[in-house]
Amino acid sequence: MNSEQLFKTKIVHLILSKKPEDALKALSQYYNVMTPELKVGMPKRHRKNVGCYVAKKRTIHVSNLNELHNPYVILHEFYHHLRTYNMKHRGTEKHAERFAKDYIEAYKIASAQE
Repeated sequence: MNSEQLFKTKIVHLILSKKPEDALKALSQYYNVMTPELKVGMPKRHRKNVGCYVAKKRTIHVSNLNELHNPYVILHEFYHHLRTYNMKHRGTEKHAERFAKDYIEAYKIASAQE
């Protein structure tokens, strides 16, 4: 397993270990971006979603504590943080899904090898 795969595995493990803030800090250092804030509770217009990223506040919101430890939600929303420039979103949902799934797949492969 290469260093990138090991990093991805570590990130998913941190989130599953109830350390999403540590995962976001490590991701931010890796991609050389500011670390986003993380809050439980959704903004009014996003209440039906399990997560969202608010660029103006550089904040990832999750709907509840369970989603706070869901690697897919945290990684998906981090991708939106990563792809936001000058408060404008430049990524797509498809790419955010792929980004999150790539990390989760690396974790599954590593777990299967143990």
